[in-house]
Amino acid sequence: MLTVPGSDALSMEKDRAARAAVRLVKPGMRVALGTGSTAAYAIRALAERFGPEGRIDTVATSAMSEELAHQLGLPVRPLVGGDTFDLMIDGADEVTPRLELTKGGGAALFREKFLARLTREVVIIVDHTKLVDRLGARCAIPIEVVPYARPVLEAGLAAERYGVALRRRPDGEPLRTENGNEILDLRPPKPLDAPLAFDHDLRQRPGVVETGIFVGLAHRVFIGLPDDRIEEVTLPSPPRRA
Repeated sequence: MLTVPGSDALSMEKDRAARAAVRLVKPGMRVALGTGSTAAYAIRALAERFGPEGRIDTVATSAMSEELAHQLGLPVRPLVGGDTFDLMIDGADEVTPRLELTKGGGAALFREKFLARLTREVVIIVDHTKLVDRLGARCAIPIEVVPYARPVLEAGLAAERYGVALRRRPDGEPLRTENGNEILDLRPPKPLDAPLAFDHDLRQRPGVVETGIFVGLAHRVFIGLPDDRIEEVTLPSPPRRA
């Protein structure tokens, strides 16, 4: 479904951040397209700048982003063996000062992290409300799980005092990712002091495919601010790949 940008203040912040990020894209670059309401602003800005001529090479992290790009005239191709990317532009649900991220609100966390690991520079765009001191402070942390294993994982995490909610479609059925899996949204007992260890612990559990914790993957964040400014945050050294 085509995503149409809003006109409210937060939408304008996202749009300004997206346009700042897109200025990093040069003709001939290989670009990974993120998923979600904020990433849609970047796709729109890329389409406006590069058009249908195909002056950049793009791969999307979801059918939704691919469909939006096609509707806007931006060519997108499938992922192929040996692919690497110069730049990835995506949104996030939470961002800490250390550029740790919570992602997965758009249910594409596995594909987003997969392409992020293939990308030389990952650029995140957010509005100011996404800034947190620690992950888990603002929103739930999603994990993608194998449906067969989900009841066991759900019960085990609840026993460890996590708030656990199965993500559902509007009709009440479990939401399935494009990989055929389900998503559990976790609320930790308190915000995370060690997100990398949290991510590692979850990924060791049989049935967990991926988590929405992105540590050591983001290189740069553009933040849209209420006063019409854009704040750019970069790490002083290259991130450690998680």
